[in-house]
Amino acid sequence: MRQLLLMRHAKSSWDDPRLSDHARPLNARGRQAAAIMRHAMHELRLVPDVVLVSSARRTLQTMEALEPWEDTPLVEPMDALYLASAPQLLAVLRGTAETARSVLLVGHNPGLHDLAMLLVGPQVMATGAPATRRLAEGYPTGALAEFAVAGSWRSLGEGGGRLLRFLCPRDLPETVV
Repeated sequence: MRQLLLMRHAKSSWDDPRLSDHARPLNARGRQAAAIMRHAMHELRLVPDVVLVSSARRTLQTMEALEPWEDTPLVEPMDALYLASAPQLLAVLRGTAETARSVLLVGHNPGLHDLAMLLVGPQVMATGAPATRRLAEGYPTGALAEFAVAGSWRSLGEGGGRLLRFLCPRDLPETVV
C-alpha cells in the first residue's frame, strides 16, 4: 500500500502588488498554519519519501516550514506543478518512481481539490463519510489530505485513492512554534 499526501500551500501574502503571483510569499498566518501542520504530520508519523512541490515561492515556503523531517525525503521543486490542473497533477504523480512508498505533493487550488475529488471517486462521494464530506466542501489553504493507494503510481486514476484523513490547520490545536 502506498501513501499519497496532498497539501495546499499555506496562506500567502498579497501585501506587495509588484510581486508576480509566482513570487508571493507566505504571510504570518500562513507560517503559523504550516507550523501547525508540521506538528500534526509529526504526531501522525506522516513522513514522505518524495516531496513534489510547485516552484512558486509560497509552496516552497510551505514545504520548508514542514522541515525538519524524521528521514530526509527527495525534494523535487517542479514548474509543472504551478497552478496545474488535476490531469496535469495526475500525470506528474504517474511519473513517480515505483520505489516511492509515500509521496507528498504541495500545490495549488483548484487543481489540488479537483485531483483529491477524482481520487476519491464518485461512488465514495455518495457514501458521505465525514472526511469525504469535509473534502467536498473545499480545500482551504494549508489543508492536507492523506490517501492510501493500492496500485502503482503509473495506474493511479479516478477512484484510485482511499481518503484516510483530511486535516485543516484551523481544525487543529495551535502548538507552540
